[in-house]
Amino acid sequence: MKQFDTSRGTYFYVIGLSYKKADAKIRGRFSLDDTAKQNLLNQAKNNGIESLIVTSTCNRTEIYGFAQHPFQLIKLLCDNTVGTVDEFQKVAYVHKKGDAISHMFRVGSGLDSQILGDFEIISQLKNSAVVSKKNSLLNTFLERLVNSVIQASKRIKNETEISSGATSVSFASVHYIFKNVEDITNKNILLFGTGKIGRNTCENLVKHTHNEQITLINRTKDKAERVAGKFNLVVKEYANLQEEINKSDILIVATGAQNPTVDKHLIQNNKPLLILDLSIPKNVDNNVEELKNVKLVHLDYLSQITDETLENRKAHIPLAESIIEEVKTEFNSWLENRKFAPTIKALKYKLNDFATNEIDTQRKKLPNFNEEQAELISNNIIQKITNHFAHHLKDDNIPTNESLELIKKVFQLEETSEYV
Repeated sequence: MKQFDTSRGTYFYVIGLSYKKADAKIRGRFSLDDTAKQNLLNQAKNNGIESLIVTSTCNRTEIYGFAQHPFQLIKLLCDNTVGTVDEFQKVAYVHKKGDAISHMFRVGSGLDSQILGDFEIISQLKNSAVVSKKNSLLNTFLERLVNSVIQASKRIKNETEISSGATSVSFASVHYIFKNVEDITNKNILLFGTGKIGRNTCENLVKHTHNEQITLINRTKDKAERVAGKFNLVVKEYANLQEEINKSDILIVATGAQNPTVDKHLIQNNKPLLILDLSIPKNVDNNVEELKNVKLVHLDYLSQITDETLENRKAHIPLAESIIEEVKTEFNSWLENRKFAPTIKALKYKLNDFATNEIDTQRKKLPNFNEEQAELISNNIIQKITNHFAHHLKDDNIPTNESLELIKKVFQLEETSEYV
């Protein structure tokens, strides 16, 4: 469909990889921290890409944007991560035009989440759009699409029970602890990392374990203190990490580092230690499994936990999909109208030129020519003509492309090319 491209042959794509085909190790190779995202945006602008957004979470990394070929977006990703094109192609997906639109709706509405109904991705999409807009990389099409996805996400949350119950990666970790650790109330728990997943995990720990022996550590201490203040928890210095690990029965790692922050050398005793790594890339080195007293569980395993709550959610998928289709139809209707907006705009300019020239001619011919009244009449006529053409183009029974070409041919219009 023509409305997805510009005169230079650019199309709307999404390229990415997710938990469905890429394991945690591969996802880690393609993860983007804030600095890498900014570098990617700068590179995109330098390469003539005019609109895109980038998301990178524990479960997926994606680029939505306009390009002449998807490899332009794939190269941006590979240039700013340690992943290679060959690795990407083995696990990746590329969607174009309408398929790319549908994909964003499913992702943003929690239907494509690793845990069904987990809506954390929608805030990532929002934030990514804000960053792209600040960098002048968000065109009208992409901004409208993101807003439509946000609208669908809100409606699904409010009108279905697909997110009923507290089921997310953070809840799944607490759920795992309950099922596998005895006397949880009296265990020493250390939470290392207080980003979004860390904060959510902390809240679930406090809510469900009633444990008062939870300690927080973060590289930036004041962030940990802000989280701890809500729940009256203990905060320790980052320098005390090894000491606190060796006091703990359970270690939850939710840091955002690009390399492991915990390895076997930090563990200096033989008492049983359960480690949950909620980070992408993995922030706990696999060498901890060489220690007989340590059990390591990664977020990919936690995300596979399905209980009755998750099974019940599946019954609400059809209603969620119908909401998506309703909002997507509204978006596509707007898109269809945008399709002929440049032609109507160009037609109005052409008619204004006709009117200006005619008024100039009549001003010279008529001694008592009323220019103000002539302009008022001509403006009203121009508005009626353009409205008439717009209503004609909106008629579902009219082949829009043929009408557009005829209008452009008859009036010899030169449109201003724009993304739509």
